[in-house]
Amino acid sequence: MNEVPNVLTKTKPTAGATLLPTRKVSKKADWSLLKSALPYVLFFVIWEAFSQLNMRLELFNPLFLPPPSTLVLDGWALAKTGIILDSILASSGRILAGFVIGSIAAVVLAVLISKFATLERWISPVLTLISPIPSLALLPLFIIWFGIGEFPKITLIAWTTFIPVLVNTVDGFKSVPSTLIRSALSLGASQRQVFTRVMIPSAVPNLLIGAQISLGLSFSALIVSEMMGADSGLGYMIVDARNYFKVTNMFVAIILIGIEYSIFAMLLKLLERRVLGWRKGGMGQAVEKARTVKG
Repeated sequence: MNEVPNVLTKTKPTAGATLLPTRKVSKKADWSLLKSALPYVLFFVIWEAFSQLNMRLELFNPLFLPPPSTLVLDGWALAKTGIILDSILASSGRILAGFVIGSIAAVVLAVLISKFATLERWISPVLTLISPIPSLALLPLFIIWFGIGEFPKITLIAWTTFIPVLVNTVDGFKSVPSTLIRSALSLGASQRQVFTRVMIPSAVPNLLIGAQISLGLSFSALIVSEMMGADSGLGYMIVDARNYFKVTNMFVAIILIGIEYSIFAMLLKLLERRVLGWRKGGMGQAVEKARTVKG
């Protein structure tokens, strides 16, 4: 009797069937990249059109709002002198050092507060008292205490980062469901295992939210500190351009600050997606799934 060939095991997918999902993913990635870049392009196009219109109609002094095309030319001239690269490196080093130091200190204190209730009773009133104080008010004190140098700038950035990360991380520890802790204990987990495998992973989303909040505040502290006591950095570029009434140089520095912040925010978002890849859902995904089911 002839054997029936095993079609299921021997049949191979065609090349077209294999490439189809890949093409769909590629097109989806390209469209996502285009959508993310479109607001930036539209912003500068509107700015260019309005500036060119103002140069013809003279609604106000055209020097006060130069078009992006002029800023590109002046920025390229500055880049040839090396000022832009030196300023970006100086500002990036300060923001990285202050942000990392402030985040680590906040996480360490949040861990101690979550483990010792007495520490929270003593520290919470002090934090409530000093947390509303803006960094601009503390900078003159830091300059008097620590002098003009890198230390007061990094300290100010670290302090600005410290408060939001601390508050959100403590809130993350407090919001861990008690059922998860009891379930882990009932399965024989030790106090250390409960803390490292239940509480810390549950608090990471809040920690990253605090980091995102503090990133913008840290950039504000960075620019303020570089305006008042520095000889390099993007904030110093703005002050130097103001002293010589170089409006285009001021705009170049301001745009570079926005670009640098956008890069740091994007890196933080990528870190969040990598660490919290298990967090999926929300209204947007629910609506998308409902449309898929109806289709």
